Amino acid sequence: MADLPDGLVLERDRDLGGRDIDLWARRVLMSLVAIVPAIALFNIFGQRPSSHTLVEPAASMKVVAPSHLRGGLLYEARFHVIARRELKDATLVLGTGWLEGMTLNTIEPSPVSETSDNGRLSLELGHIPRGRNYLLFLQFQVNPTNVGRRTQTVELRDGESSLLAFKRTVTIFP
Repeated sequence: MADLPDGLVLERDRDLGGRDIDLWARRVLMSLVAIVPAIALFNIFGQRPSSHTLVEPAASMKVVAPSHLRGGLLYEARFHVIARRELKDATLVLGTGWLEGMTLNTIEPSPVSETSDNGRLSLELGHIPRGRNYLLFLQFQVNPTNVGRRTQTVELRDGESSLLAFKRTVTIFP
């Protein structure tokens, strides 16, 4: 057998003597890395939508959107408006929490008009006859640097009169 190069010790380098703790440290670290996706499978970090229904004599609205998000997540918010009386100029007003640190990818169907209402996103839905539904879908992506809690408000108006208002908190994980 050839001589060992200087600096090599068989017991340490080939047999890994004295490295029992290194093996366990690697196992623990790899287990911690595997735990994060396992927890995400149980919706701890969000994505599963929550539903909130508001009912008033003039209209009802169901808001379906996740309340726990994580950076980079693509998600959808659904607004289901049911006119219990004729709405001549229905407008949905979303607070700044819906767009802060988010990218709005699409709005379907396109509203009649979009504008800013004192810093809030105002979507004019137009005329909704009594007993009819209006279903609005918004697709978002969470910007990766957006972490923390945001207050999201939504208000349904008919012209200048407020019909429904709703406030919720969304938590954004890294």
